Parts: sequence; structure tokens; C-alpha cells
Amino acid sequence: MNALYSLVFVFALVLIPLIGVGAAKLNVFFGICIPSTALLVFLAGFVCKIYGWAKRPVPFRIPTTGGQQEPYDTTLFTQNKWDNPSTGPQTVVRMLLEVLCFRSLFRNTAVKLDVKNNVVAYASAKWLWLFAILFHYSFFIIVARHMRLFLAKVPMPLEWLEFGDGIMQIGIPRMYMSDVLILVGLLFLLGRRLVDPKIRYISLVNDYFPLFLIIGIALSGVYMRYFAKVDVIAIKDMVVSLTQLKFKVPAGIDNSFYVHLFLVSTLLFYFPFSKLMHLGGVFLSPTRNLPNDTRIRHHENPWNDKSIMPHSYAAYEDDFRAPMFEAGLPLEKLPEGAEEEAKA
Repeated sequence: MNALYSLVFVFALVLIPLIGVGAAKLNVFFGICIPSTALLVFLAGFVCKIYGWAKRPVPFRIPTTGGQQEPYDTTLFTQNKWDNPSTGPQTVVRMLLEVLCFRSLFRNTAVKLDVKNNVVAYASAKWLWLFAILFHYSFFIIVARHMRLFLAKVPMPLEWLEFGDGIMQIGIPRMYMSDVLILVGLLFLLGRRLVDPKIRYISLVNDYFPLFLIIGIALSGVYMRYFAKVDVIAIKDMVVSLTQLKFKVPAGIDNSFYVHLFLVSTLLFYFPFSKLMHLGGVFLSPTRNLPNDTRIRHHENPWNDKSIMPHSYAAYEDDFRAPMFEAGLPLEKLPEGAEEEAKA
């Protein structure tokens, strides 16, 4: 039902601009007001969320590790520097591998019950890693390609990227590989939640809604490019006017563009308040961005009161030796009278 609710909601989002532009002729509202507000909400929400995470104290190291830490005797064990870093540069490499290659997801395993032998079997499962890579990199390439709409003169790197994305030269207009791969990745991520009963049981509306919303964005973009064949020059003229704060909406733009733009605006509205914020949160995660050096360095909270001196266990026992002895607690040193009684 959670998936159905999300699907119905996305369909409703598609109908809103169709009715608003097609029947009510609210081109300016859907072409300027909503996208501009969505961008402001996205930027403000993103900055506030990152600022809130950044100011939270992390008093000690809590990195999650997947390998041997730096040993005292390097002849006995070899440190896994990228999965269990102990220095700043090693942590930077770990973060790069995590962000660019999804290294921790690459170690994903599948658990199955071997009924014949009555044992639990573990096997490597790279499918989630593969389709996650396809989705994220395709999404990045598509966003980068769309930057040409915001620039009067397209930079050379964007032209190279667009050429490489459409190097297959299939169809007119040519098909971009990222358009196909993002849908393949999204459909796998959605199908995984629908088919696997364990994942389906724990999936909520906020797990399905972003998937259906991004699928809607991708499909509306594909429809615009390959079927409706909208006026790209008019769209670029409108987008450039937005960046220059010279708002205008050219006539003759197909309604499918407003559907696509409204879905993108919805994603921008939703982004700072959803789990999609892992885009920025991954860089601030203390389980990833800290070296595992708790056995190498002594850490002190910077907000500790400097007037409070360290109090060792020996000093604590000196202060409370008699009550601890009466309570029957083990002591490293017995009270003076108790020592004489013990000797007698």
C-alpha cells in the first residue's frame, strides 16, 4: 500500500501542471513562481541541514570499520588502510572511495538458509552496488548536461560530456545512454523493494515516493526529447532569463515541459527534508570521516572545564575506601584496620 500511495501521489503531481497550464493558462506561475520558490527552499534547507549537522559535537571517534586497524606490531598483522584508516590522508582516500565507488556497498552480502545442511550461507551480492552506481552516475551526468540550459555559452567540458553520452548515435535526436541507464537503475531499486518481502516489510512511503518521483522526472524528460520534441531554444531562453532575473515565459512551449519542471520543483522542495540529504550528509558522517585512532591518540572534549582535574581510580578509592570496604566491594588496598585484622 505504501508503494500505491506514492504512485497515486506522483500521478496527482503530474495532473496539477497539466490542468494549471492546459486549462487555467498559468504558464507564469508554473514556469517562474514555483521553480524559483523551489530553488530557494532547496538552497536554504540544504544549508540549514548541513549547518545543523556540522555544529553537533562529536566527542570521540566512532568510525565503522571493515578491516584490520593499525597494529602495535606490523610484522604480525597488516593494516587495511582504506577500510580502517588511522591518519587524515588515509581517511580522505576512504571517503573518496566511499563517495565515488560506493566501497562499503560493494561488500554487500546475501544471506540464505541452506535447508539441506541446516546452516546459514553468506554469498557476495553485487547487484545493489551495480545498479546504485548506474543510477547515481547517470543522474549526475543528466544534471551536468542540463547545465547547458543555464549558460548562454556552453563550456567545452559539457560539450564533451554530451558527445560521450550520445556517442552511440542511435536515433534522431540521438539517444543518450544516461537516459536509459537511469531508468534501469531506478527500476531495479524499485523492484528490489517490491519483490523482496523483507525489504518490502520495512519500506515506507518516504522510501517509494522519491523513486516514483525521479522515475516521473526521467520519463517526462524522455517524452519531451524523443516524442513531443519540445522547442529547446524557447526553453533555454526562458531558463536563461530566470538566471538573469529577467523573467519571461515564451509562448508555444509544450505542456510536457511544465510537467517535467513541476516534478523537478517538487523534488527540490522535498530534497532537504528527506533521506536524499545523504548527498551532503555522507561528508559529515562521523562513522566515515574520522580516522580510527582511539588507541593511538588521547582525545579530550574541547568543552571540558579546565578547572576539573583528572581523578584516577586510585584517588577515587582513597576517598571512598572505608565505605567501599563496608559494602564488600573489591579493593586494591584495604583500610589500615582491615589489613591488621586480615594478618591476625
